[in-house]
Parts: sequence; C-alpha cells; structure tokens
Amino acid sequence: MPVYHLTVNGEKRTVESTDPEQPILYILRNDLSLTGAKYGCGLGQCGACSVLVEGDVIRSCQLTINQASGKKITTLEGLSQGDTLHPVQAAFVTEQAAQCGYCTNGMVMNAVALLAHQPKPTQDDVKQALVNNLCRCGTHDRIIRAVLRASGKVLP
Repeated sequence: MPVYHLTVNGEKRTVESTDPEQPILYILRNDLSLTGAKYGCGLGQCGACSVLVEGDVIRSCQLTINQASGKKITTLEGLSQGDTLHPVQAAFVTEQAAQCGYCTNGMVMNAVALLAHQPKPTQDDVKQALVNNLCRCGTHDRIIRAVLRASGKVLP
C-alpha cells in the first residue's frame, strides 16, 4: 500500500492509502481522528472542510492525499496551544459566534488566514474573506465581530 508523508499540526505523520485521489478530509477525519474539518458539500463550495495548507486556506474535500503529500497542514485542532485557544477561537467563544457549529471550522480557518495576511482588516475585508463560507444559522454578525475582536479592534 502506498505511503504518504504529511506534517499535520506540526507533527510528522505517515499514512497509507490505496487511492492517491482520496480526499485529505477523509484521511484527517478517519485515519488521524481530527474531526474539526467537516464534510459539507463534497464539492469545495461550502467551506466546512477548510484547512490551512502551507498557510493557505484549502478545501480538504478537494485536496487529494497525493497532492497533500509532503505539505504542512493545520487543522482546527492545531490552532490552539495546549489549553490556550488561538485568538480567533477565543473571539468566537466570547462573541458566541457559533449556533449549530457546522460552518465554524471553515469560518475560523478563513479568519486565521485573513489575519495572518492582513492583521488589521476592515469589516468589509472580513466579509470578503468569508464570502465563500456557507452558514444557514444566521450568526454572520457575530462571526464578523469575532474576527474583528481577534484582530484587536475595540468593539462597542
């Protein structure tokens, strides 16, 4: 069985897969027990499966194990440091920015990438960064507030 080497959340991992086209989402969830990324649409359109690959947001349902081999992948679980949440995660908790929670992974991962590239975004920047993440619960205002809070903006 072919072996693939990944660095996931800073840890070198070796996984086996008979299918080089298997989405990395399945490897993360089923083989590595990292369930933060969710299966949503399977088409790369909803964002629930988002992870960071080499610092860029990627839809893990569209990234094959073959394409991911040798790459550095960060999942939702890899953002926190022990018991200390990443500032975006902490802001989501403070702002109560999750309702059903299904979209939260994608929103958080996109927010982390945004803040890495643009530490002081405007509200419009945040909206643009999250435009391709689907949420049906209606917590968009709280999500935007959480991202702005994580950037250090003082909120009323």
